[in-house]
Amino acid sequence: MKDTFKHRGMRNKLAEVVAAKGIEDKAVLAAVKKIPRHLFMDSSFEDHAYQDKAFPIAAGQTISQPYTVAFQTEKLTVKSGDKVLEIGTGSGYQTAMLCELGVKVYSIERQLELFKKTKLFLTKLGYRPKRLIFGDGYKGLPDEAPFDGIIVTAGAPFVPKPLLSQLKVGGKLVIPVGDETQIMTVFTRTSSKSFEKEEYGEFRFVPLLEDKN
Repeated sequence: MKDTFKHRGMRNKLAEVVAAKGIEDKAVLAAVKKIPRHLFMDSSFEDHAYQDKAFPIAAGQTISQPYTVAFQTEKLTVKSGDKVLEIGTGSGYQTAMLCELGVKVYSIERQLELFKKTKLFLTKLGYRPKRLIFGDGYKGLPDEAPFDGIIVTAGAPFVPKPLLSQLKVGGKLVIPVGDETQIMTVFTRTSSKSFEKEEYGEFRFVPLLEDKN
């Protein structure tokens, strides 16, 4: 599959749709215009790539709705050079978005099939996250903490404490919390022991699974 002039035109339209829904961050909108989302999906579903919708991918997961990816990224408020932990690499679309913003991305995926596929694919596209890890996202990545931002791309029934503890003071955790539907929640670490919490309405995500062993 190629990235054509037509695809770029469709991406520009998608960026307009996302902006009309309230996304204002210019770097995030530029990333929407740049990332070839159709390459993250099976070629037979290419027509769906630039609609503002979620779509199924391998291992029972989904590639999130572009607006949701843009929304979560905007709420992280990171800048180039920041260190960000992503829980749930998935298709790699969110990872690519963070790479476009110039952040150092550490990303964890618990589905082995997806982890292997996405790792190869991101390299092929020229995206270079700092580390892609196969493992349990609930535990975070203590050996690389603290992080300027942590983004969770699956619905969490509760907020994993290790993730809060791995934030820098001033850093943000953006996480969809809930069972059937999720409330997009942002925790900002205000001191070593305190956090501010903001909620931003309902979203739907596949569940964040925890290793039971």
